Amino acid sequence: MTRLVGLDVGTTGVKALALSPEGEVLAQAEEEYELSTPHLGWAEQDPEDWWRAAERALDALGAEPTSIGLSGQMHGLVVLDEQARVLRPAILWNDQRTELECAEIEERIGLARLVELTGNRALTGFTAPKLLWLRRHEPDVFGRIAHVLLPKDYVRFRLTAERASDVSDASGTLLFDVANRRWSDELLEELDLDSAWLPRALESPEVSGQSSVGVPVAAGAGDQAAAALGVGVDRPGPLSIVLGTSGVVFAALPGYAADPQARVHAFCHAVPGAWHAMGVMLSAGGSLRWLRDLLGTDGYGELTAAAELWAPGAEGLTFLPYLAGERTPHADPHARGALTGLALRHDRGAVTRAVLEGVAYGLRDCLELLKDLGVEPSSGRVSGGGGRSDLWLRILASVLDLPLERTAADEGSAYGAALLGGVAAGVFRDVHEAVAACVRVRETVEPEARWRPAYEHGYERFRLLYPILRPMEEA
Repeated sequence: MTRLVGLDVGTTGVKALALSPEGEVLAQAEEEYELSTPHLGWAEQDPEDWWRAAERALDALGAEPTSIGLSGQMHGLVVLDEQARVLRPAILWNDQRTELECAEIEERIGLARLVELTGNRALTGFTAPKLLWLRRHEPDVFGRIAHVLLPKDYVRFRLTAERASDVSDASGTLLFDVANRRWSDELLEELDLDSAWLPRALESPEVSGQSSVGVPVAAGAGDQAAAALGVGVDRPGPLSIVLGTSGVVFAALPGYAADPQARVHAFCHAVPGAWHAMGVMLSAGGSLRWLRDLLGTDGYGELTAAAELWAPGAEGLTFLPYLAGERTPHADPHARGALTGLALRHDRGAVTRAVLEGVAYGLRDCLELLKDLGVEPSSGRVSGGGGRSDLWLRILASVLDLPLERTAADEGSAYGAALLGGVAAGVFRDVHEAVAACVRVRETVEPEARWRPAYEHGYERFRLLYPILRPMEEA
């Protein structure tokens, strides 16, 4: 029996699933691991935890796979020595320690030249600033580097003994020439980094190696490009909207296009020869999880049920979802969350509604910037845990003024990775055939016309708050 396996190396755990060639989920498994925060603003994990979790998840699927596709959290820095031993814990995408290194890169290269070379600006989560941080703060570790890998690519190395990556994940390193789909020799030279450290960068459906039992392993994709394929965004038209720990608005592009101010990311897509642009907010579902933990409730349903009792706008209560700094549109690691407009009447339902709405406004910021690049979306395809909330989708559809679609399978990145594995194994002719065969829309959530005036007003209030509160970050 043909079993297409997708393996997603996430921030909280590894998710594995097996698909039939028709897109039916045959089996799935998930293995969690810990996140280390040794200092304020730091986020690290042991790469061995990823590999052990991946082994357990693959074993839990049961029968031998026909192919394996990989996806994973982007930007994380894994450094190995000449014997391929891990030199230190991986520094993750949500780590904020590299503010000075980002400023150094943009000063040395110049913002316009950096965007010309990579399609992006220097952000604290990206990989290149982390290497400069190691050179400055851990020179002994830096001096022993022989190999640099991204999180999913470390799991690939353990699975196949091959050092490889893919163009979509490599795009998020700030070391990649996104327009020409190759490592940037110019930037590596400017930053005095060794190109020999870097793995091969393949197109996402290419075979990167074989597992120990001869199963072909696709190059795979960064989590957002894989998630987009998992909901059928393989060409311009619908957006991929992710309501996970972070929030993403992702648009496939008709050709390479970078925002001159780099307010959104310009990356290679997992479709060979294609690109995408996306806005990323750091605390989407993470904001609701924070509220759940703060209030000590057991589940999200209790909170959203209370939120549904409040009218749109929650009588002026507004939430800024910058709990871990922000990327789009502010690129500010010091940005902080806020609740404004509190009144005695406001209860946990009102606060929950404000959190749901604040995240929706943050995603609207991302959408507005994509529209500046000429993106004209027809709908949004939703994945991530937040997409299971009917209320949140109604709010989001109304704030974005865009129909939102749920697909028959909402496993996101692991699903897209499995499709890439199917192409690598020859089950599908190409990525477009894989998407057509497997991805089906099962439900559409339309904007609530009666909510639109309240949300237009609420969005304007939301946009005023960050510049007003920004000076307090430095006070």
